[in-house]
Amino acid sequence: MDTRYEERLGTDPMLPLIFRMALPAVAAQLVNLLYTLVDRMYIGHIPGIGTDALAGVGVTSSIIILISSFSSIVGGGGAPLASIALGQNHRERAEKILGNGFVLLVLFAVITSSISYIFMEPILLAIGASANTLPYAVDYLSVYLLGTLFVETVVGLNLFINCQGRPGVAMWSVVIGAVLNIVLDPLFIFVFDMGVKGAALATILSQACSAVWVLRFLTSQKASLRLERRYMKLDRRIVGATLALGLSPFIMASTESLVGFVLNGSLEHYGDIYVSALAVMQAAMLCVSVPLTGFAQGFVPVASYNYGHGDRERVKACFKVAVTVMFLFNFLLVLLMILFPTLVSAVFTSDPRLTETVARSMPIFLAGMTIFGLQRACQNMFVALGQARISIFIALLRKVILLVPLALLLPRWMGVTGVFAAEGISDAVAAICCTLIFAFFFPRILAKMKLSCTDIGRHILITKM
Repeated sequence: MDTRYEERLGTDPMLPLIFRMALPAVAAQLVNLLYTLVDRMYIGHIPGIGTDALAGVGVTSSIIILISSFSSIVGGGGAPLASIALGQNHRERAEKILGNGFVLLVLFAVITSSISYIFMEPILLAIGASANTLPYAVDYLSVYLLGTLFVETVVGLNLFINCQGRPGVAMWSVVIGAVLNIVLDPLFIFVFDMGVKGAALATILSQACSAVWVLRFLTSQKASLRLERRYMKLDRRIVGATLALGLSPFIMASTESLVGFVLNGSLEHYGDIYVSALAVMQAAMLCVSVPLTGFAQGFVPVASYNYGHGDRERVKACFKVAVTVMFLFNFLLVLLMILFPTLVSAVFTSDPRLTETVARSMPIFLAGMTIFGLQRACQNMFVALGQARISIFIALLRKVILLVPLALLLPRWMGVTGVFAAEGISDAVAAICCTLIFAFFFPRILAKMKLSCTDIGRHILITKM
């Protein structure tokens, strides 16, 4: 057992430590983004059917996001609890959290993929698929669902590798899969003439290789936090604490799916071209949110470990670095996309009509996201500190409380522009509210840092919704 990496979380200088943890995680997330971008780039350029096929695959993204978001319960809830336990030197409890998390991932994968497969066509029609785009959506999703377990394993367990201070290992699990996907996509789509089915097959085979890499590390002697069969018996208290804290990351991820349902359903009335435009803009938004997710995966283990260790000053220093970097990165990248929308759309399509639609809509769609980095930093810090109730509310605020009602109401007065404006308004309001909430609660959380890991789990269960 090699514990030297995790011990550095509590001793190394904060700024280089966070960047050493975050940069591999950011790189991993950017590489992981290639799964989506590469699929859409190749699909969008299929001769004759590219635009309709892109719209069809864009519709499936809502279901895929919803399914994969269940892994956020385990990774986003279990990994911070494991980090806190390691910080308090409760290694056996940390390994029980990992073992229980793996069992939950298997259960989530089987249940979600089965339900999605059985009700595939009704769901796709309900969330915006048209007669033209439904066949492509079905072709892609029917293959993708076969690899749900691989996706859940990679996304959910990679965070347990990060909490050991080993982001480089987690990064390579993603790199291996992404490189393989880049190679297989054109082979299956064009050479074997499999179309969108080929894109889906390339993705699940790549994810399978990544899953093997993750499991090999977690069951090896190189891991300081190991996946062992003896800890896979579900423990009610551990499962409850994981579900409670993981509910916030789950809501953050799954509400993207809910929003996809609402936005695609609204845009269907204005034509498939707007559904295709949304697919392009959501892919562009991923270019911003995915690196932020990676940076969060880097700083959350640091904050959680030092929170468990009782070091207030290191927790505060961790947050200062996180909020500064996440805000500046987010602001600058979104601003560039707003100023140069045609360059973004050109990556995904050569259709001049689609490019024009994206150019008109993207500044409105992304306007509120200029300050979204504030919310991501504050919300992930709440998760790192085991604050289930507050993080759940913030997760619900942006999408459920704000965006969904706005997306249904604004089109009545603004037409199709109202659908895109709903995203911008909700992002801005949620970021401001989250920052104010954090400023109020953060000092109070730091004042109560002496809770044991068992007490933290009990506190989470008490405060869960």
